[in-house]
Formats: sequence, structure tokens, C-alpha cells
Amino acid sequence: MTTSAELGLPALTVAPGGVATTTLTVRNDLDIVEAYTLEVVGDCAAWTTVEPARVSLYPGTSETVTVRLAPPHSPAARAGEFPLGIRILPTERPELVTVPETTVTVTPFHELQAALAPRRRRGWLRGRYRTSVRNLGNTPGTVVLTPGQAGEELRFRATPERLRLEPGESGELRLQARARKLIWFGKPASWPFEVTVGPEQAATGKGANGEASAAAGTGAPDAKGAGDGRDAKDGKGPGSTGGSASTEVPTPLQRPLLDGEFIQLPIFPKWLLALLAALLALLLAWFALVRPAVRSSAKQAAEQAVAQQSATPAASAAAPGGAPSAASGGNPGNPGSSQGKPGGGQPSTGGRAVGPGLAEPGTGRQSSATIDVQTASGASSTGNYQVPHGKVFDITDIVVANFQGDQGLLTITAGKQTITTIALETFRNQDYHWVTPIQVPEDQAVTATVTCESPGTPASGKQAETCHELLNISGALSDIKQGN
Repeated sequence: MTTSAELGLPALTVAPGGVATTTLTVRNDLDIVEAYTLEVVGDCAAWTTVEPARVSLYPGTSETVTVRLAPPHSPAARAGEFPLGIRILPTERPELVTVPETTVTVTPFHELQAALAPRRRRGWLRGRYRTSVRNLGNTPGTVVLTPGQAGEELRFRATPERLRLEPGESGELRLQARARKLIWFGKPASWPFEVTVGPEQAATGKGANGEASAAAGTGAPDAKGAGDGRDAKDGKGPGSTGGSASTEVPTPLQRPLLDGEFIQLPIFPKWLLALLAALLALLLAWFALVRPAVRSSAKQAAEQAVAQQSATPAASAAAPGGAPSAASGGNPGNPGSSQGKPGGGQPSTGGRAVGPGLAEPGTGRQSSATIDVQTASGASSTGNYQVPHGKVFDITDIVVANFQGDQGLLTITAGKQTITTIALETFRNQDYHWVTPIQVPEDQAVTATVTCESPGTPASGKQAETCHELLNISGALSDIKQGN
């Protein structure tokens, strides 16, 4: 004597979101009235119910109950084959418990949730985006991105190229959109594009028109239509008690379509182009208008100066009384001549005076002299130019040359007045100019005193044996007025 039970079907197939039913027949083979508690066990217990869950049977009788399977349309209902058992527990004779079993096949479905962030990017050449993907299906899958752009002005790269996700798992792919060429000037360009997110096998299953094949599909699965529990053969609903499982149509693959945009900016803004055009116009105006006017003014000024000099009679170069020209060198009163009066233009120890330069018209004659001073290392030497008797020398310019780069000290005096003291190593050429001339009376001298510490190295590259300095003095040499 025992309890027997039998499921209506040895195997069941059900789609997530749908309903499948079968029957369970319980028979009381005992000689007493027995109550039975019906409990679902196994991996399908969370979404399987028995109606009713408790029955009472007289000896030798049986009752048929309905077993209802309703897996949710979510990753929790994993695809695959799972055992289903119904524990039948007698109340009076619990040791006679029995568990009839069957196999339940949960059909797979694919569903993806995707988002592109940010939707719009700005840049000179490329924009970077993040694509977050979540697998809402009940089977593992590999996800790939398929970007596209109508004009093909953009190139795309996804990192990683594919992403494997378990049911309910989320992940992220990075997408880079890169323009094929730069925009140097002008307005920003807008490049819209689309990104299709789908399983790897669906990404390659495209027809001739570029759309996904019918097997892949493009729409989201309909939870009601995909799992409404209708039998494909007899069209019975989930409430039928014919003891057969419902046959579900496979859910089409979902491929979310994401919209993005890349705004390509020009390298140089529009205002910079306008600025460059303005600068170019100013440059052209300078060469076309301003520069010729400046050159014309300078040329006119030079021509006027030449005309004024040419207007001076050439005969004015000779002074009244038959004075010789400055170039003759035979005038005893010439301060730069080596044939003048005793002491006139002759330097003291270590120096000599050279004759004057060209004469210029005026109340006096323009005159210059050169003092050449050579000094042994560690010694001092003096060179001078003495103003002739009956003359006054108005100094306007002095040029000092230290062409060897000697080291030491140079002191320049005019009569009893010290003009300057300067270290030789601080200069190679030094000049002094005065608007108000320095006046040196007759019989007094312009003196250059050199103290040589170390001779320098001239352009020949060999160090000199002595210090060597040149002093050129220029000014007006005038006669002393009568009565002075």
C-alpha cells in the first residue's frame, strides 16, 4: 500500500515571460483517508506553482492538479534544462513521500540595454565616447559596436572590440570618432552618426541593404507576445488543461541604435582670419603708400644738403692773405703738421702729432690731430698735441682707439683740465663729442697719459710687446683776436 503520482509530460519547454502548464495525478492506494501536501522542489521552484497545493483522497481515489510554470522575462530565468520535482507528502503516513520529476527547458532570449555618453563631442580632429551596455537576456553573449556615418567623413575605433557579458552583467566600451581631415578655417562642421549595439553573431548578419537579417531582428522583444503561453500547434492558451507544454517562438535579437554627433572645430577661428587679412592690408599699404613717401622725403633732404654744400665757393678754402690749404702741410700754424713751429704738433716723450685734416669754411679752420702713444708693459708714457702760439683750439670731438685690447689706464687732459680717466680694458673704441667746445689756449697741450698693465692681443693673434693707443682730436683752430 502506497501513494502514487504521475506528471502529465515527461519534458516541458517554456519561454521567459510566458506560461506553460502540465498536470499531476495523485492516487491514494492506502486503506485510510489521506491528505497530501504538494510542494515544488528544484531550480524551477521560484516560478512554479501547483494548484491546488493540498488535496485529500479517499482510499482508492485519485485527483489531478495543475502545475503552472511562469519564468520571469529577466536574467534570473537562465536559459537551459533544469529538473522539476513535485514533493507529495502524506499527512498520516509521511514516510510514504514521493517526488515525481520532469525536465524543464527554458528558451533563451537576448535583450540589451545601451547608452552613449556624451551624445555630442567637440574637437579639432577626434571625439571620445563611452558606451555602457547591460545584458538583460538570460544567456551569455558577446557584444560588439557597429558605428556608421552617412558621408564617411568619420572613422571609428571601439576599445575593446568585443565585450562578453553574463546575464544581468554590465560593461563599457569606448568609442573614438576621428575626422579624416582637419578644418583650418571656417565654420564648425557637424557629423552625426549612429552606433548599433548587438551580439557578435548578429553584427555580421546583415543583408544587402545594410540592415540586420530577419533572424537577427531590430526590435525589442515584446514580453507579452514572446511569452504569452500560446501553443504554436493548437493555439491553446496557458489555461488549457490538455496536459501539453506551450511551444514559444524564439525572441528576436535586440540591437539598440544609439545616436551620436561629433562637431569638428576649425584650427583657426574666423576672427583670426579677419585679423590676418587686416594685417596684410596694412602691410600692402605700407609698401605701396607710406614707404615711398618716406624714401622720397629722405631723398629730398639729402639733395638739399648736397646743394647747400655745392653753393659754397671753392675759393673759400684759401684764407685771405694767401694762406695755404689744409692739405698742403706747409703752414707753420697748422697744429697737425710735422713741419710747424718748434713744439707745434710735436708730442713729448713717447708720442707724436699728425697734421690737420681738411679745412672747412668759417671763422676758424677745422683741424684734427692724432696722438700715438706706445708704452712698455708696467710703464707709463705720455703723448700730446700742443696748440701753436697765437691760436686757440676749440675741441669738439675726441676718438680713442685701443685696438689691441690692452689693459691699463688712460688719462686725457686739455691744458690744465682733466677731460676723462678710463680703464683700457673697458673699451676698444671710445668717442666723445661736445656741443660746447672745450677751449685750449695757445702754447698749452692736449695730453694722453697711458699706464700699461698688460699689452693685449691684436687681430694677428699674437700678443703685443707694448701697449699701443691712438687719440684723434678734432675741432676748430682760430686766431687769437687782437687786443686779447
